[in-house]
Amino acid sequence: MFGIKELDVLQLHGMLQERGVALIDVRTPAEVARGGIAGAKNIPLHLIPMAEQDLIKQAPVVFYCQTGARSAQACAFMASRGCENVYNLRGGIMAWLRDGQAAAPIEMTT
Repeated sequence: MFGIKELDVLQLHGMLQERGVALIDVRTPAEVARGGIAGAKNIPLHLIPMAEQDLIKQAPVVFYCQTGARSAQACAFMASRGCENVYNLRGGIMAWLRDGQAAAPIEMTT
């Protein structure tokens, strides 16, 4: 998606180690039940507008989904609201798993 800042799994690892980052899983609760990235919080894509004010306070924010498409939409929405420090995990949880990383239980908001 044009204008969206993306990072890959290796870059996400670095970001998680060097500074605080809010990791947001925008998948549905049914998808999240299969596991996600440790430390992530689940906010389904359709609820992102209601969480906007909380997310703006938690920069930087990395969004991810199954393949990176829905999380790119979340990034575009937040960028349209003036939040510049948002990132999309390229390839989503599928890239995470292909890299040999484990799926972990994550915090559900719904």
